[in-house]
Amino acid sequence: MTVTVPSPNLPRLPELPEIISDLPNICGWEAEISSVTSHSEPIFLGTTSNTLTTSNLNLANISAGFACALHMHQPTIPAGANGELISNLQAMFEHPHDGDNHNASVFAWCYSRMGDFIPDLVSQGCNPRIMLDYSGNLLWGLRHFGREDIINNLKRITCDPKYQTHVEWLGTMWSHAVVPSTPIPDIKLHIQAWQHYFAAIFGYDALKRVKGFSPPEMHLPNHPDTLFEYIKALKECGYKWLMVQESSVERLDGSGLHHEQKYIPNKLVARNSHGETVSITALIKTQGSDTKLVAQMQPYFEAKGKGKQQISNVNIPSLVTQIADGENGGVMMNEYPRDIFRVYHEIRDSGGNNSGTVAMNGTEYLELIEAGGVNPNDYPEVQAVQQHKIWQRVNLDNVTQVNVENAIKELKETDHQFHIDGASWTNDLSWVRGYENVLEPMNKLSAMFHQKYDNLVQQDASVTQRQDYREALLYNLLVQTSCFRYWGQGTWTDYARELYRRGEALLK
Repeated sequence: MTVTVPSPNLPRLPELPEIISDLPNICGWEAEISSVTSHSEPIFLGTTSNTLTTSNLNLANISAGFACALHMHQPTIPAGANGELISNLQAMFEHPHDGDNHNASVFAWCYSRMGDFIPDLVSQGCNPRIMLDYSGNLLWGLRHFGREDIINNLKRITCDPKYQTHVEWLGTMWSHAVVPSTPIPDIKLHIQAWQHYFAAIFGYDALKRVKGFSPPEMHLPNHPDTLFEYIKALKECGYKWLMVQESSVERLDGSGLHHEQKYIPNKLVARNSHGETVSITALIKTQGSDTKLVAQMQPYFEAKGKGKQQISNVNIPSLVTQIADGENGGVMMNEYPRDIFRVYHEIRDSGGNNSGTVAMNGTEYLELIEAGGVNPNDYPEVQAVQQHKIWQRVNLDNVTQVNVENAIKELKETDHQFHIDGASWTNDLSWVRGYENVLEPMNKLSAMFHQKYDNLVQQDASVTQRQDYREALLYNLLVQTSCFRYWGQGTWTDYARELYRRGEALLK
């Protein structure tokens, strides 16, 4: 159990166990978690209750910034000695001669090393920034097979006030589910499950600072109802902004983003089939070979060629935003440790860390420009790609489910380029076509879960603390892990079917 001391401005909250009867803590404290996340206090601008994370950047001196995020994930698989649930990383260690499993120790080092890099850079007089996106599966898996060394290294840069300005955690889906093919009622459950487990490891105060969201595979749904429910769930869970892939959004007239528009915040608008709208701030991840760009610190070099832009009659620095797998590929394993130090030394030596081109984290950037007078309502509006084709066929003064469904049906019949699979950083791959053998059981298990528990939870919220609920929820979320599709037919789809079988047995 993790002992955490809540910050003085938080109400007295129950201590969260990390593991409950061998299961990860992914539910049961929804009201407490919501009381922590549903606030609009600044995180990086220093208030009386939060003076330890004050940004040391001044917008007046900055021409452009760059924001880098590292995405880390390992799926949970039924591949232990007796078929028990284990992390794929554990399986890699146990079978070092299979495929690329010889990389297991390097992967483990990559999951831990920011806990060394950031303190080293700070001690060398640098002013680094990094955003971290770890799936719930990965965090649970590290704990499950005894890698407290990695967890403790991450705690160092998360919980020590000395490093809180430099490190921003991003929320994500608990088990790396891609949102467009996730059953709509489960989207919020994934988001809340991650918040539960993160708070159990790192504490309520750390969770309070998580305001940005990183979607698995940068996948953005473009079905009007899915996108609406997704953004609604993010906002209900306290998120301020979402990272999106440049190619997954369009301007409201269907055109692509203006060249410089991807270097400022945008306002992602979602309209559902009942005519309701909701919006959230979006930071745009630029296109390109992700791991190579981040590992070689390319966002810094791109930002050096950028200047200020104007929103709300306020001049603000452009921001180059990029995310990559933090452990995957030779360039990330071998070149990143060299280039991250080289670049931060250059920033330190050329501009004293806080002028010209500097590193910034997403929430820090948004808080700085909004404190400088920018109104988030003035951000350029965007929507999910291909949605303009739907709204061209629907009277926006009379949006109904029938009208929207008819428009989608007509487009599918007449426009071979139209799809509502959403868009991601793997646009050559469909997360739907060819994986009906996984998707059908996935949707069936979700339906069984909600049929059994939704009414019970509505009548008594404490049902989410029951062991049977927690275990059924875990299997429901695990079946939705994207790896069971992304990594091809065969062993991986077999894992998904076995997880489904166990979940079905629990729900029956």
